[in-house]
Amino acid sequence: MKAPRPSQSLRRRLLIQLLGVAAVLSALIYFGVRAIAEQAAEATQDNILGASATTIAEELGAQDGEIVVDIPYAAFSMLGAINAERVFYRIETDAETLTGYDDLPLPAIAPSLLAPVYYTINYRGVGLRVVALQRLVTVQDRPVVVTIIVGQTRNGHAAITSRVANLAASLGIGFFILAGLLNWVATERALGPVRRVALAVGRRGPADLSPLRQPMPRELAPLSTALNDFMARLRAALTRTETFIAEAAHHVRTPLATVRSQAEIALRLAETEDSRRALRAVIRAVEESGRSAGQLLDHAMVTFRSEHLEPAEVDLSEMLSHALRALTPSADIKDVTLQVSPLDTPAKVLGDQLLIESAIRNMLDNAIKYTPADSTVTISLGQVGGSHVLEICDQGRGLAGADLAALSIRFERGNNVADVVGSGLGLTIIQEVATSHGGSFTLAQMTEGVCAKLSLPCYVPA
Repeated sequence: MKAPRPSQSLRRRLLIQLLGVAAVLSALIYFGVRAIAEQAAEATQDNILGASATTIAEELGAQDGEIVVDIPYAAFSMLGAINAERVFYRIETDAETLTGYDDLPLPAIAPSLLAPVYYTINYRGVGLRVVALQRLVTVQDRPVVVTIIVGQTRNGHAAITSRVANLAASLGIGFFILAGLLNWVATERALGPVRRVALAVGRRGPADLSPLRQPMPRELAPLSTALNDFMARLRAALTRTETFIAEAAHHVRTPLATVRSQAEIALRLAETEDSRRALRAVIRAVEESGRSAGQLLDHAMVTFRSEHLEPAEVDLSEMLSHALRALTPSADIKDVTLQVSPLDTPAKVLGDQLLIESAIRNMLDNAIKYTPADSTVTISLGQVGGSHVLEICDQGRGLAGADLAALSIRFERGNNVADVVGSGLGLTIIQEVATSHGGSFTLAQMTEGVCAKLSLPCYVPA
């Protein structure tokens, strides 16, 4: 089954979206600051224009029936003092220009006596900001409306706008960079719980289907619930499967034992060599089936109890003694000598007694089974560092180039033991027991035979 193609990274999608928001905000900052700067520069220029026009208007008067205009120096000096601005003006009444530039246009909306009018025009190839205001001048007891128009080039306005635009651009870029860094940090922190859940699931062993109990954000609660429900269903399915295997093995072993007994009786009564050969084949097949059924039962028990350990203080030396008493008859039949180092010192471990007994029994059974007749199996139990180590060395055929990883797969056997009765579950059982107890199991090829080592942590009562 092909693995699903990974979709776009969630981190990348979240980061791109946050950076998009940061880019929009940076653009808004740039255009907002620039617009405010333009408005502020224009308002400043309008205030200066209005003050200049008002200064001129205050100097208007009448003499000998004519309007007298005395333009003060200060009226224009305040306009041209910055950035060498050019100033244009026009004073007119009754469509007649009294002084200034005749072609300086009037505003589209005529100013009132109360409020000046500000407008922008293109005059003689340059842009001008212009103010127009009106004043009443009494000439021979007759009020005359005088319009004062003052315009100024926009060099200063453009310079201010340019400087502020550059500042706004720098501010926007700085904000974008800072927001990008903060977004990256926020994305990493936001996805941290997802990574922790993934690590918690990834660290589990192949048989660990216990529920996830680590705290996580509310948004991940549906995922956690779905995972826990799935693992509960899977655990129930595996339990049913292992229970079925155990029951099947149990129900198979009894009739197989009966068949073997009857076949052995028939073998004693057989009169021809062909009959004896056939009966020996039947006995061998029944023996192999019985062994497979027994180890299936052991494996089902190990698989189930590995997830539901019942730890207690147990003594490895005592369990090894029991296993030796049970398997010594099998060794005697093959004329195999069990050479055991003294087991006087207790070897306390904290573990599930049934599982550890099963592992020890399978280690001894393998050594006896694969050791040829008239040879020796060496057994020792000692302490190395913080672990008790059970070492069983045979003088059998060896590993034939295979390693523990391959041989501990269920139903896998070496390619040099096809003529020996076996199910391929013994090493699997030992490996699973060692793993479930925090220990280790290794196989080492010797000059003659194999040494199997089971290490379990020492138990020191509090």
